[in-house]
Amino acid sequence: MSKKKENINVSKLKVIPLGGLEQIGMNITAFEYEDSIIVVDCGLAFPADDMLGIDLVIPDITYLKDNVDKVKGFVITHGHEDHIGALPYILKELNAPVYATRLTMGIIENKLKEHSLLKTTKRKVVKFGQSINMGQFRVEFIKTNHSIVDAAALAIYSPAGTVVHTGDFKVDYTPVYGDAIDLQRFAEIGKKGVLALMCDSTNAERPGFTQSERTVGKTFDTLFEEHKSSRIFVATFASNVDRVQQIINTAYKFGRKVVVEGRSMVSIIETASNLGCISIPDNTLIEIEQLKNYPDEKQVIITTGSQGESMAALSRMASNMHRKITIGHGDTVIFSSSPIPGNEKAVTKVINELLRKGADVIFQDTHVSGHACQEEIKLIYTLVRPKYAVPVHGEYKHLKAQAKIAQSLGIEKENTFILSSGDVLELSEEDAQITGKVPVGGILVDGLGVGDVGNVVLRDRQHLAEDGIIIVVMSLDGYTGQLVAGPDIVTRGFVYVRESDELMEEARVVVDEAINHCIERGISDWGKLKNTTKDALGDYVWRKTKRRPMILPIIMEV
Repeated sequence: MSKKKENINVSKLKVIPLGGLEQIGMNITAFEYEDSIIVVDCGLAFPADDMLGIDLVIPDITYLKDNVDKVKGFVITHGHEDHIGALPYILKELNAPVYATRLTMGIIENKLKEHSLLKTTKRKVVKFGQSINMGQFRVEFIKTNHSIVDAAALAIYSPAGTVVHTGDFKVDYTPVYGDAIDLQRFAEIGKKGVLALMCDSTNAERPGFTQSERTVGKTFDTLFEEHKSSRIFVATFASNVDRVQQIINTAYKFGRKVVVEGRSMVSIIETASNLGCISIPDNTLIEIEQLKNYPDEKQVIITTGSQGESMAALSRMASNMHRKITIGHGDTVIFSSSPIPGNEKAVTKVINELLRKGADVIFQDTHVSGHACQEEIKLIYTLVRPKYAVPVHGEYKHLKAQAKIAQSLGIEKENTFILSSGDVLELSEEDAQITGKVPVGGILVDGLGVGDVGNVVLRDRQHLAEDGIIIVVMSLDGYTGQLVAGPDIVTRGFVYVRESDELMEEARVVVDEAINHCIERGISDWGKLKNTTKDALGDYVWRKTKRRPMILPIIMEV
């Protein structure tokens, strides 16, 4: 009998975050035991300000591709973009089964349809309390609450021990749809012994409890009562089905008709409605074209754009670019979300535009978070009683705040691990340590190009954005190597040429002299001629303007 059979704890469980730490977004974590890998979530991140022209950022899955034979499938906790958005891109490179709860799978299937992957992707809808076997792992889905219906925590069972991954969660005893979080199951698993807890850290700096989603419903009732005579717009996240449900409930109470506007919102509400995750009273929802049949005080428009996104429905309404709806005097706009860090400027810009148009804008007390605050995090730790704490989902400061909470509950400092994306954490009952690193990073998606824009291209875009470009065109005689025509200079984004005749003429002379100097010395190599042009023109422009535009010499042979 082999040693492995005698002692099942020979192997350790590896936890490898491939994204989602250091930032809120792009969540993806690999769990590896011997010949099996399971992947929890597969999210995207939205581009930072310096990623010019980039649409999305998806995780680098080099490690998974290198171990493709071990990958048993993707297990998805819930249907937010930062947890499912990269799936269509990743599945094209790594075709593996996808396991998720009902609404989560509905949203995933919409994405797969768009990318023509529905037929080639094996999918399984999992119920709460159900377990799936994946190689050496067994994964159980546990009911939680979040700002989207059907969110799950995961109990990941392996021969080395059990890891509980909370997913994004809060404790809501009175959710709008479905049952409260299954705290009993967390306690039962905790009693049997848990190796590690990977817990959502987003609100770990906030004391107290997160309020129930239902409290927002009461706020809507009050706001609708106060604005009986105006048309009401509510901007919220497309995925927050419970929030939309409450807006519809209040609209129905006040006898208003509801229009849902924004492509992602329409798609998710349709999916939720088909799956019975939202109940809409008869004759409440109407098409946008029917609005003209009702007075303003009988209308509610639920829209995307609560984060100030330039192409979302609300932003287009605010800037008069929407084909069918314009916002103006007497309208009330409610922002039912808080700005994601980094979006504050964009949100403020939209609010200012709406106020200029004469609309009444409300953005306080109309949102509750979908993430657990400190007391709820303590509750989960107390129920699960893990040996090791591995904070996830958040920037470093959030992870650090949760590590402090874990330590205040008696988890030893050396048993708390704040990981970076790419770290390999090896766990067993005996010990845990970070043993190495795997390649990670963001793959940039620009239009239909995935990964064809890298740091060099971004640097060039930055360069072009900051200092512009100068193109130098010249023609050389194929036989003698003499300058036949040019150099002609064309610029874009550098200076306004009509007001800089002298500068451009001097630049032409500088290039002319540099090229002729080369030709006189018998240099005919185009590479050298181009470099000489770049150096001479670059020095001259820097002296005159203190700018460094991109210089592109183009040589033609005649």
